[in-house]
Amino acid sequence: MSFKGGERVRIVRCEDDPRAVGREGVVLDQVPPGPLTGGRWTVSIGALLIRDPLCHTSELQRIG
Repeated sequence: MSFKGGERVRIVRCEDDPRAVGREGVVLDQVPPGPLTGGRWTVSIGALLIRDPLCHTSELQRIG
């Protein structure tokens, strides 16, 4: 599965930051992730105390 920039997702698991689990956000990447991010997508969740997490494809669920 692949995502597009701006697509809404729900974080179902997050190795990078477990506090992000259950939150909804927007994929920021415009191209599939590469070696720089370890193959993980950047998701903007708009949380005050949680930075934008990096999540593997299997940790995200498309919504809407």
